[in-house]
Amino acid sequence: MSCGRRFTTYERIEDIPYMVIKKEGHREPFERPKILRGLLRACEKRPVSPQQLEELVDSVEKHLMDSPDREISSIEIGQLVMSRLRQLDKVAYIRFASVYLDFKTVQEFMDELSQLVQSN
Repeated sequence: MSCGRRFTTYERIEDIPYMVIKKEGHREPFERPKILRGLLRACEKRPVSPQQLEELVDSVEKHLMDSPDREISSIEIGQLVMSRLRQLDKVAYIRFASVYLDFKTVQEFMDELSQLVQSN
């Protein structure tokens, strides 16, 4: 008060992006649309509404924002998406898993399918 100047503070949203650590080790900004695109492909011609997919991505994004770290591995994101998708639609889960888990053989695919059937 004694200096006679006025000071103002501003609140702003943090602009440091959440980073995803890819399998190869490089980092890239978290991209919500990228997850949504993968889910849309997996859920094509399935009885899953766009609203359900938005909610799924919301829950993954909330998990990321609730984390004290600004970085998350793509593996952890993939596991979060797969666990939620598995509850939503089993066929879409297998479609997503076949791309995400990058099955090299039919046996790997069958093993995952077998685990899915046994869990019901």
